[in-house]
Amino acid sequence: MNAAAEQYVRLVLAMGEHDADYVDAYYGPAAWRDEVRAARWSLEQIHDAALALRDQLAGIDRPEEAIESLRLDYLRRQNEALIARAEILRGRKLSFDEESKALYDAVAPTHGEDYFQALNASIDAELAGHQPLAERVEAFRREFVIPRGKLDAVFSAAIDVCRARTAGHMTLPPRESFTVEYVNGKSWSGYNWYQGGFRSLIQVNTDLPIFIDRAIDLACHEGYPGHHVYNALLEQTLVRDRGWVEFSVYALFSAQSLIAEGSANYGIEVAFPAQERVAMEKESLFPVAGLDGSRAEHYYRVHDLVSRTGYAGNEAARRYLDGHFTADEAAEWLTTYALMEPARARQRIKFFDQYRSYVINYNLGKDLVRNYVESRADGDSDRRWQVFAELLSSPRLPSGL
Repeated sequence: MNAAAEQYVRLVLAMGEHDADYVDAYYGPAAWRDEVRAARWSLEQIHDAALALRDQLAGIDRPEEAIESLRLDYLRRQNEALIARAEILRGRKLSFDEESKALYDAVAPTHGEDYFQALNASIDAELAGHQPLAERVEAFRREFVIPRGKLDAVFSAAIDVCRARTAGHMTLPPRESFTVEYVNGKSWSGYNWYQGGFRSLIQVNTDLPIFIDRAIDLACHEGYPGHHVYNALLEQTLVRDRGWVEFSVYALFSAQSLIAEGSANYGIEVAFPAQERVAMEKESLFPVAGLDGSRAEHYYRVHDLVSRTGYAGNEAARRYLDGHFTADEAAEWLTTYALMEPARARQRIKFFDQYRSYVINYNLGKDLVRNYVESRADGDSDRRWQVFAELLSSPRLPSGL
């Protein structure tokens, strides 16, 4: 498998020369990237080489060791996603669900308007008023915006508590660290750029107001125990300890992303179950942000109800990318059912344009990871952390959850 793994890495790097978003991280030999750039492979050449790699991987006997068997499945599935992405870039048309299956090894459930109307009814009861519900939600949330001048202090405090909580349950690689930058003009709210050597660059987009819940969400999701920890553990356990070079590159449009995003979102709950989170934020974050901690319980009751509408984003993306919605209609759906203010809905449409069916990785990924971990933890907190850490250190695929 080592020879196949090296070829896979080179193909991912070659795809990155045609698709600026494709290579999310690479910390393997610099010479490989130089050689790939010098070769200047066309998409057709990459596609043909990936088809040959498919045959090579199909000819490898299944190893007896469980983790080696998972590695073989991983390489096969990642290569299939690369083939599909190459075909998409060459003009192949796939529906939203066909694309998510080909790239991310999963298909999100479909929900109609009645499903989201029922969810919105519970929010309507919590925030009584005569204005449209989305406007009521936005007005309520704007009372909990982190002041721009306090963003860094709040995020620093959130990172500290997330790291402390994670380090109390998981062994982190030595000298791991990350840097935070504040940026503008992005289609996403936060991003982790893993650098290798157990280091990350985390960027936070400040185009739109940032609410207090995003401090822990981003600190956990992008940092501890989310993307930063996930990538650092893969580097430690698979790249350095086992010499598996395929994990030195991260192909964004691949099944690995569902595990990455799903574990990062579920990791928030692992680190801070609901009531613990509210108590911690009242003491540690609301005061730093200059917000009234006595309102934290109400804020998080509303926040939790609104969070349940997450699949409305999938529906908007599916209908928009499949040609059933215009951009304006998709934005209106997001405002009506995901309760996003218009500016945030328009930002989300830009995300759909750039990343397409990638959106399923956040909510479906979270649900799959949660179900996988919880079914093995039996309600025990320490066991939950153990299963979660094992997942972050393994080559398991979405279909394996």
